[in-house]
Amino acid sequence: MGIVSLFADITHEGARSLIGPYLGLLGASATAVGIISGLGEFIGYGLRLLTGYLSDKTRRYWLFTFLGYGMDLFAVPLLALAGRWEIAAMLIIMERTGKAIRKPSKDTLMSYAARNVGSGKGFAIAEVLDQIGAVSGPVILSLILLFKSGDKLANYRFAFAILLIPALITLILLLISRLNFPQPEKFEVKEETINFEGISKSYWLYLVAISLIAAGFADFPLLAFHFQRIDIFSPTMIPFMYAIAMGVDAVSALIFGLFYDKVGVTSLIIASSLSIFFSPFSFLSNSSLVVILGVILWGIGMGAQESILKSVVADIVTPEKRGTAYGFFNAIFGFFWFIGSAIMGVLYDHTIVSLVIFSMIVESAAVFTLFLLKSKLGNAVN
Repeated sequence: MGIVSLFADITHEGARSLIGPYLGLLGASATAVGIISGLGEFIGYGLRLLTGYLSDKTRRYWLFTFLGYGMDLFAVPLLALAGRWEIAAMLIIMERTGKAIRKPSKDTLMSYAARNVGSGKGFAIAEVLDQIGAVSGPVILSLILLFKSGDKLANYRFAFAILLIPALITLILLLISRLNFPQPEKFEVKEETINFEGISKSYWLYLVAISLIAAGFADFPLLAFHFQRIDIFSPTMIPFMYAIAMGVDAVSALIFGLFYDKVGVTSLIIASSLSIFFSPFSFLSNSSLVVILGVILWGIGMGAQESILKSVVADIVTPEKRGTAYGFFNAIFGFFWFIGSAIMGVLYDHTIVSLVIFSMIVESAAVFTLFLLKSKLGNAVN
């Protein structure tokens, strides 16, 4: 499944590296880009509340995984046919919807195996494989744009069309995975889960913390939109910047995932503290080196989110309710990602400084909340 994710990420993370500039070329404003990317994430996360519940109810985890991958992978190459930014926006939302259908089921399937080696380590290894694809996709598209001449919009469309190839490979590999491991729940290690009875306030604090993390974290399409607007990188370098972020994501996911198995929430506090500074470095500087540092800090934040947040759920929820738990957790995260992205898009059109202030205040509040959470949990997950 990690290899499945590798090829899937070549497809949709490759596309994600170009979505911001592509929408801009089709006539979208920064506000529109912020709302579209935020709405896509909201649907992609919020719908998981329903799909997670249904997957637990039916126990058809493989079915939901196949349906979701089929929808999100084919939405990407269809972007090549979009003639208006509104049509592109619909396809972006379709891709996120597909992810919402498959994600709780896929995470549940992988959680069974991850519990054998330590949840932090298991999801970290999966994230590394995932991010190899996330790096490869933008690099491939960057090279395509580098060697293509002529109309920029036509080149972007050609790049999206090429992504049909890894999409088809993904579905073939997914079928192989299903044939080889029809019942991955047999991997589950029967262990006593952490008893959260009597510390419900800590659970709500955890939701508040991840909501703040999501609200203050700009989606990459807005960063890419900004890079194109200030002309700090050439069009071929923008997807390469995303590749750098995904590479950092992979490394930080492995480091903080392993760290989580040893120190718990402290690993998330450290990662979130570092990522606070992605916004001033990315949005306020005219130095390419400083902007690259901002992209690196953005990647650190993403890596920690992808590994640690899933690990906590795997450790505290029983297997038969895990799909529902992933769905609910992601719905909250996605809602606040949407709110934050929309606000930052509007603030960008007003003043970039206001966007940076908003992001730093919200991310700092998230770190403060995580400290409160750590003190309340005590040794429960540490």
